[in-house]
Amino acid sequence: MRLLDRYLLRELMIPLFYCLSGFLLLWVVADLINDLGSLQEHKLKAGDIVLYYLVQTPGFLVLGLPIALLLALLYALTNHSRHNELTAIRAAGVSLWRLALPYFGVGFVASFLLLALNETFVPGSAVRAEQIKNLHVPQATDGPGRGKVANLVFSNARDNRDWHIGVYDLQTGEMIKPGPVISNGGSGPSRWLYADRGVRRNGVWTFYNAREYSVPAQSNAFPVPLLVTNVLAKPDFSETPEEIRSEIKISAMLNPAALRSRTKNPDLPLLEILQYLRLHPKPMQASLLYTKLQGRLATPWTCLVVVLIAIPFGAASGRRNVFVGVASSILIFFAYYVLQQVCLALGAGGSLPPWVAGWFPNLAFGLTGLWLTTRVR
Repeated sequence: MRLLDRYLLRELMIPLFYCLSGFLLLWVVADLINDLGSLQEHKLKAGDIVLYYLVQTPGFLVLGLPIALLLALLYALTNHSRHNELTAIRAAGVSLWRLALPYFGVGFVASFLLLALNETFVPGSAVRAEQIKNLHVPQATDGPGRGKVANLVFSNARDNRDWHIGVYDLQTGEMIKPGPVISNGGSGPSRWLYADRGVRRNGVWTFYNAREYSVPAQSNAFPVPLLVTNVLAKPDFSETPEEIRSEIKISAMLNPAALRSRTKNPDLPLLEILQYLRLHPKPMQASLLYTKLQGRLATPWTCLVVVLIAIPFGAASGRRNVFVGVASSILIFFAYYVLQQVCLALGAGGSLPPWVAGWFPNLAFGLTGLWLTTRVR
């Protein structure tokens, strides 16, 4: 790495660290002020509160890193320009694009970091935080228990099968009182399965104390018993526990009451969305799901777009106050965020194609940044 690259990186990473740390501290303090009474009611200790915010930190980084990077870039570039360092570097024969290479490297690394956080730590962080918050709260005895779902019903449109489960354990994938599990036969008879318990072992669903019936298509026909057995393996049941979990989460999100209230908006990783779409090739609310899919693909690359925008705004010649960079970063990020939310809302409602809704903010700001950079003198 050239000495120039190391210098530019150092001058960027220091304000980036301070910006990100400051945003994190402000977020924690603001949330504590707003939620301190609730945390005290739940009898959380100091260690529990620290852990409570630690599990939510990845979600904050996904939101805070792009604006912190934009603020740090504009601050660093404005400071370099103010002291005529950029003019001297370019006079030495270094092009603006070559000068910006370390910044693009940081943007790529930050984008991949956000992608990894979005797909690993962020999904489920709200659930883990709620579990920590309720750590000292006595568990209700009349419910199915933590990590379990009662009276679960879901459909596998891909294999034309409907599941009815008394209690489903989200952690182990064990089913209590599964049935009926209906394998629809189209115009022919369907098969109904009842069991006391069901588990998935070695990729095969195994049911215990199972009873299977053939139910003719006629509505007034009686079911015909097929078999009664202690153990019944069903290798043709292709549903996986991961697909069932995605079904539970996305079905709750697509519930009409949740859509109206706009309060249930779980952070869905790409894998869960794809698993749901495999079970439902023609899903309800297809525009919403495909817009979420494209939005999750596009969001991490915000950091790279930030670099493209910051270069022309920060590298313009002239002795300017560094606070110009601060004000510019706030305005730019606000405009980007508003455009992103409008596009996602239009895509979810079907007014825009999902890929346009997900990628248009990145394309618009990225191409604008490229065009402005070519005009920097």
